[in-house]
Amino acid sequence: MSTPDDEVWDYVIVGSGAGGGTLAARLAEAGMRVLLIEAGGDAPASGADRMPADYHVPAFHACASENPAMSWNFFVRHYASDAQQQRDPKCTPEGVLYPRAATVGGCTAHNAMIFVYPHDSDWDGIAQLTGDRSWRASAMRRYGKKLEQCRHRPLWALARRFGINPTAHGFDGWLTTEHATPKKALADDHLMRVVFGAMELTARSIPRRLHALLGLVRWQGDPNSRLWGRRCFRGVCYTPLSTRDHARHGVRERVLDVAERFPSRLKISLDSLATRVLFDENGAAVGVEYLKGARLYKAHPECSAAPGARCEVRARREVILAGGAFNTPQLLMLSGIGPAEHLKAHGIPVRVDLEGVGSNLQDRYEIAVISRMAQPWEVLKGAEFTTNDPAYRAWSDLREGVYITNGAAVAIARSAKARSLPPDIFCMALVERFIGYYPGFSSGFAQHNDFLSWTILKAHTRNNAGTVRLRSANPLDMPLVDFHYFEEGSDASGDDMRSVVEAVKFVRGLAAPLAERGLIAQEELPGPGVQDEAAIAGYVRDNAWGHHASCTCAIGDPSAGGVLDSTLSVHGVRRLRVVDASVFPKIPGFFPASAIYMVAEKAADMILKNATSQT
Repeated sequence: MSTPDDEVWDYVIVGSGAGGGTLAARLAEAGMRVLLIEAGGDAPASGADRMPADYHVPAFHACASENPAMSWNFFVRHYASDAQQQRDPKCTPEGVLYPRAATVGGCTAHNAMIFVYPHDSDWDGIAQLTGDRSWRASAMRRYGKKLEQCRHRPLWALARRFGINPTAHGFDGWLTTEHATPKKALADDHLMRVVFGAMELTARSIPRRLHALLGLVRWQGDPNSRLWGRRCFRGVCYTPLSTRDHARHGVRERVLDVAERFPSRLKISLDSLATRVLFDENGAAVGVEYLKGARLYKAHPECSAAPGARCEVRARREVILAGGAFNTPQLLMLSGIGPAEHLKAHGIPVRVDLEGVGSNLQDRYEIAVISRMAQPWEVLKGAEFTTNDPAYRAWSDLREGVYITNGAAVAIARSAKARSLPPDIFCMALVERFIGYYPGFSSGFAQHNDFLSWTILKAHTRNNAGTVRLRSANPLDMPLVDFHYFEEGSDASGDDMRSVVEAVKFVRGLAAPLAERGLIAQEELPGPGVQDEAAIAGYVRDNAWGHHASCTCAIGDPSAGGVLDSTLSVHGVRRLRVVDASVFPKIPGFFPASAIYMVAEKAADMILKNATSQT
């Protein structure tokens, strides 16, 4: 057993993603000594094939997901039923690919960079559940302002200098957000028809059309606009990106900056796979055991056969887990915290019997309506998604062209049920063929320059029946993940399916005028033969996917499946917290990154307050 050079840290944080990396940086800035344990390396600095371009170039985010310098490939089940599972064309013998990232920045290093705030009801729901008013949306909004440096609302940025900021935007934070519209896109007549067609049909679907038009002018399509008490956005919008000068910018840059400024306070331990939490004789968390070595975890596509060097590190104040919705419950269970019978079945001594660990797994259902255009997109002319094409040179030299985007041309937030708020459907027009995740999916982006994919995300699911369970007591093994989609899940009413079916019909309506004008050659998926609601539901059931896993260590009462209290502390264990996507009782908003950032900023405040009270 080896021990790192540094003896004891104030805090040991496992995982450097949106939760752990954000928290580590804030604690170090406040004067605490923090060891940040990361299972991967610093992929953009690795010199690996296509690095760092896959990381930095926004349009290469799919390639980043499959770059072995940082990818972890989980294979999950959508259904326990083998017959239903195998109906998904994306399914392999191991399951359906669920890309994760092991590198500094975690999944923020390969995501699509979309920064859309959660709905106020997401925060108010936690406040109501816990009785802790500090979780109210009105209180949480300051954390969004604290982290964001908005660069896509210049007039409000100017007004803020005079003390005027009725928006929810922050303008001085560490995370820059931008809006990317290539000039070339404005000259693509077909693409502009998609954008304006979406605006027209959306306006028609809203009873108060003039009000909707005035709202579009007033809020300029900004989905994060919260002007004058506006609680959520609905309608046509763009997708703000967490980029700086149109290159990916996020947790990695934040962590590396703080580590450089405060090298004695923040240390990043790379290639360090956490295997269990360490406890003292009183049951309090005092450290972490980990294996030192590259590519040890079996999710890595080029997994090493080396055993790794076993190490321990101690925390003077707290241990904080931020490994995400799959790995945090796995680490808790390996440490003896979780469903007692499940732990006993794997020969793990039970320290705390918490039934909720690894339960309550939630995701967003996603599905696409895909059409082949009559001719290729002008905006994609010459784009081969390599570092040798003209589009890359335009990005590299001028920060211009299609590669400054993530592929989304326009988006619509809407409610499946008329007038219901917050909206639960988010539709994006992508100038690519995207059917979800399967091995090699990223190569399709370069092969298809004449497709339009209307992708649909279903928010606020009623299904919380998914589970994460240990495959074995070996920390190198991936856990077993089953989302129990649709009829297998807890949505007995079938509302989720009805909402998605209605959304498919809606985006077909968006595509119809383009087909009538001869701009669309053919609908490829679901296809002309899939028309009635039962057939559409069958298409959704067989093809849906997700990539926003959440809620597996939820805030809540332990008797009702809760794992954490309102301070993110694990029930029944002192000095142990969780700060990542797993903490939410219900999956928040449309895209989880912003919510996780905000939770991490709030966690820093709670942790520092606790530290002050103990001195």
